[in-house]
Order: sequence, then structure tokens, then C-alpha cells
Amino acid sequence: MAYTIAVAGKGGVGKTTLCGLLIQYLCEKEKGPILAVDADANSNLNEVLGVEVEATLGDIREEIARAEMMDPSPIPAGMSKQDYAAFRFNSALVEEDDYDLLVMGRTQGSGCYCYVNGLLTAQVARLSSQYEYIVVDNEAGMEHISRGILPHVDAVILVSDCSRRGIQAVGRIAELVKECKLNPGAMGLIVNRAPEGSLNEGIREEIDNQGLNLIGVVPHSEAVYEFDCEGKPTAVNLPQDSPVRKALIEAVEKLLHS
Repeated sequence: MAYTIAVAGKGGVGKTTLCGLLIQYLCEKEKGPILAVDADANSNLNEVLGVEVEATLGDIREEIARAEMMDPSPIPAGMSKQDYAAFRFNSALVEEDDYDLLVMGRTQGSGCYCYVNGLLTAQVARLSSQYEYIVVDNEAGMEHISRGILPHVDAVILVSDCSRRGIQAVGRIAELVKECKLNPGAMGLIVNRAPEGSLNEGIREEIDNQGLNLIGVVPHSEAVYEFDCEGKPTAVNLPQDSPVRKALIEAVEKLLHS
């Protein structure tokens, strides 16, 4: 069974950037094959990795829902809707040299994401035996944990910024992981975008209050900010000697070897 790493945290803390760097680190360590899963309805892990995505699971779901009303229908003559769905969902997998990427995306309009969440669960379950590692970039908050989208998790990386609200948010996620009895073998906190790579006493106190296991502090980086502003894939362009990359690697190795 694949070793599954779930990356979670509130929105806007750089979670997806760190997730992309984690995927690249595993590739460089030849830990593959690796399945990268973008489980955020607001998908952008592919941008961090520098990968083009033609269709998400949500896109394909909408296509199939409209197929019977289209003339001509995209479903080939002689093929059942079920077989066409299986074919199209297989095509959602983006295959790279060192990893594959599966993007959940979203359905059109308002409403619940239950159906597309179910699609993601089914696809991950179907594919998991083919990979050594699965890295899941969860949406902001606790949706996938509370809905049981990830029935099996080996490690949870909680990502926060240097704010009490961020620490409190991941504290609630850590509690939910326990309540849902996911029982990961390891769970640790990475504080991202720390000024000069250090935390003040107030934040350290809040980390202790939440009972969190601090495994790393990633410094603020102007390079990461510039790459994001310019639309450049951070995981590809960030130098190997970047303090951000070094801090992340140290944190991941600490977690995986704990």
C-alpha cells in the first residue's frame, strides 16, 4: 500500500507551495512512483509544479452530465456511458517522468462538492496500489478530513503561517484527525513564511497550547514571492540551496524518520 502524506492548513499560508516542493524532494530521492493529488476545488498545485492540466475530475463529471443532451454526443457509438466515464476519468491523470498528478477541480455552479469528492476517493483508491507515495494537497480547512476522503493516512503535515489564528486553525485540524481516527503514524507542524526563519515566544506558546509537534520553520522568501507574482512554477525554479527548500527538507526528514 502506498505511503500517504496529507498536507493540510488554512488558506493563504503557502501550503500548496510547500506541497509542490515536497513532491519534488521525493522525486529527487527516487522515492517513486509518486501520485500527487490536488484535492482543492481551487486547484493550483499544477502551477507550482509547472504542469499543464487539460481536464479535472470536476470538468469530466460536467462533460458526462451534459453528454446525453449534446448533438453529436461525445460518447462514441457502441460505448456505454459507464465505460466512457471510466475512460475519461483515466485520462484525467497527468503523467510526468517522476510523478503523476490527479486534480479534483470543481463542478460548475453552486452547491455541494460531494459528488466530485466521491470521484476523487474512488480514483485514489483505484490508483493507490500503483504508487510508493501519495501526496495530497488538501483544500483549505478540514473538508476532506471530516468527509473521510482519505480513509488511510500515514503522515499529516500541518502548515501554518506565523499567526495565532493560523496555529489555532491547524490545532483544530489536528483534533479532527484524532476524532476521525485516521491514526497517522506521524503528524507534524511546519510554520511557513517566518521572518528571518524564527518564531517569537507568543507563537511558540500557542503551538505548545495546541499540543502540536513543531517539525520545522520555513523562512519568508522574496524569491518565492517573486515567482508567484510572475507565474513561475516555484518547485521548478527555486534554487537547490534556497533556505526555503532546505528548511522543508529538514522538516520532512524529521517527520518521516520519527
